[in-house]
Amino acid sequence: MLTIKRFGALAAVVGLVALGVTAMPGKAEAWWRGGWCCGVGIYLPPVVIAPPGYYATPPVYYPPPPVAYAPPPPPPPGYYAPQQQGQWLPGHYEGGYWVPGHWG
Repeated sequence: MLTIKRFGALAAVVGLVALGVTAMPGKAEAWWRGGWCCGVGIYLPPVVIAPPGYYATPPVYYPPPPVAYAPPPPPPPGYYAPQQQGQWLPGHYEGGYWVPGHWG
């Protein structure tokens, strides 16, 4: 039990020291000028891990859906679409809420 506490305290101290060293202000030199790490000239760019620039097509071919854009059938004879009533309803309260004016 005592060694676990000591190990935890040591890990916390090492973590705080590492955080302090990382956050310390330093010169703002770019990596290609040789000042990227500890004053030692590093002339290679840092390694960047990123997703690939391309994605391979899946090995299975999925055919496109069939194209059938037919117009809707005409309405039956004698059918008339409902027309909008030409009444203007001024603003009013409905169920405790204000409803602005609209065509009804």
